[in-house]
Amino acid sequence: MVLTKTPICNFGEKPHSFELKDVSEKTYNFRDLVGEKGTLIMFICNHCPYVKAVIQNIVHDADKLKNLNINTVAVMSNDTKNYPDDSFENMIKFSKINKFNFPYLFDETQ
Repeated sequence: MVLTKTPICNFGEKPHSFELKDVSEKTYNFRDLVGEKGTLIMFICNHCPYVKAVIQNIVHDADKLKNLNINTVAVMSNDTKNYPDDSFENMIKFSKINKFNFPYLFDETQ
């Protein structure tokens, strides 16, 4: 996997509206996910070796952030035809195995 320089984001930019289904079949929009003091949004996938290496830390940290009134959400936006390990069914399994304590959303529009 090639590492590239990540550009600095525009911290003042407002998020675009969306409605995405999570692994429990519940549909969320951004307003549903906003934490009182902030929201951590991660773009992850099931097959990524970097995600696999730190997933237990992510779940642990999400608990700590919740205590600080910061919500956590993960979004999976890979092409599931090219990456079948990232299918919705496998997202459900991955989230259960790793005991996700936050919404894991499927963005099939990307």
